[in-house]
Amino acid sequence: MPSGHTFVIADDHPLFRGALKEALAGLGDVAAIHEAGDFESAKALVLANEDIDMVLLDLSMPGASGLSGLISLRGIHSSVPLVVVSAHDDPVTIRRALDLGASGFISKSASMEEIRSAVQAVLAGDIAAPSGIELGVERDPEISDLIKRLQALTPQQTRVLGMLAEGLLNKQIAYELGVSEATIKAHVSAILQKLGVDSRTQAVIQLSKIGGDPLQPVA
Repeated sequence: MPSGHTFVIADDHPLFRGALKEALAGLGDVAAIHEAGDFESAKALVLANEDIDMVLLDLSMPGASGLSGLISLRGIHSSVPLVVVSAHDDPVTIRRALDLGASGFISKSASMEEIRSAVQAVLAGDIAAPSGIELGVERDPEISDLIKRLQALTPQQTRVLGMLAEGLLNKQIAYELGVSEATIKAHVSAILQKLGVDSRTQAVIQLSKIGGDPLQPVA
């Protein structure tokens, strides 16, 4: 096994991926940096590499809408730190990303040194957020309730919810996860109960409420 850290950079802008690679390379202790230009490629990399130490995820990329991408990746490998990298760096977006399991948030306007400091903090087990921003508390009661419900999902349930959002049928999800269709039906039932909805469609609508892109601050 190579020594050093392994990263996945998921961003659809090659120039910004290059900037992130340069920032990460400056850390020194790097074994590999994988790149993805769309969400499907990012998922494939996360699934194929069990030795990943961190994923740096853009909120706005093909195949994912806002925070729904974060939720889906958290379901695949809940133990891998996910750091959101976004130009949408308002307090509401940052707070919701952290509430939904991100280990850090890096603004696309951050300097190389700020990027490296955030990555090092997360690798050390801390939570990284832009300095000087007061995150406050969620002021939308509906979103606050939804976040709590999403937090109650197990990693596998979170992953199944993400696949429901992609339009996959139970049979397809069962095949992808290597389990029985009955197991998926049980997961779907549990998801509906935890989200307080009656159908798969309603569950996906709930997910889209938190996954809006770009997220708009609450007035």
